[in-house]
Amino acid sequence: MSVLIAATALPCGLLIGLLLGALGGGGSVLAVPALVYLMGQSPHAATAGALVVVAVGAVSGLLCHARAGRVRWAAGATFGALGTAGSYAGSRWSAALDPGVLMAAFSVLMLVVAAGMVLRGGRRSAPAAAGDGAPEPAPPEERSTPRGWPTRLREGRRSRELARPLECGRRPEGPAVPRPRPLRTILTASAVGLLTGFFGVGGGFVVVPALTLVLGLEMPVAVGTSLLVILVNSGVALATRAGTGSLDWPLLATLAACAAAGSHLGNRLAGHLRPQTLTTSFAALVAVLALVMAASTLPGL
Repeated sequence: MSVLIAATALPCGLLIGLLLGALGGGGSVLAVPALVYLMGQSPHAATAGALVVVAVGAVSGLLCHARAGRVRWAAGATFGALGTAGSYAGSRWSAALDPGVLMAAFSVLMLVVAAGMVLRGGRRSAPAAAGDGAPEPAPPEERSTPRGWPTRLREGRRSRELARPLECGRRPEGPAVPRPRPLRTILTASAVGLLTGFFGVGGGFVVVPALTLVLGLEMPVAVGTSLLVILVNSGVALATRAGTGSLDWPLLATLAACAAAGSHLGNRLAGHLRPQTLTTSFAALVAVLALVMAASTLPGL
């Protein structure tokens, strides 16, 4: 590894880690373009080497979430194990694909990531925007009854609900948990593993919604558990690619170490930055990179 490449790996790793720490995901999608266009790696070597960065970032984040009790180990290990077949198949498929086609597909993935982050940021900011200005309207019973009555009305309504007999074992309180659907879970886990193995990315933008919708995990728990799924899938994909080509381990170790350090710094800076502005800026950066990659690869196909 030359001094110039090492000097390039330091800021790239810190930037990837900062984005991972501040946004909770998405930064690893920059690892492949950085390895290809800034550090001279081939597309196949870059998608394989990015898995090292993804795995190190997943371990670093997993430790933080585990200390906070936001990891469901059994659910995450099962979901990750179900995705190992997809991860293996994606790794084999990616290694056999033409490099130009692989980079063109990766540019499409980056556009999808950018669009998803913009939409997610818009949904998060919608409630806050609705709350600016006039106060929220009161519920109907609070507008038409004297002070103190809404509480008594709610308590009376609650006591009547509790007095009703349970129907078919249904509980009157608590959020609804989706029924376990084995086939749907297997297909979703396989798709997540395929994405990780094929592109060399963590796929947190897919894993978190999958854990929320398929397994019924709450969002903070889904974020923490997704890191365990990402770690399992990236480990299987990396092991599958181990014999397909040589990896520049000193370069990857430098990039991963800088990403881990940047992740801790990003966690500290997250509270001092506006999430919506940061998400929009990152999405714009990813979209620009995707268009540049597409413009450089599509003419040669």
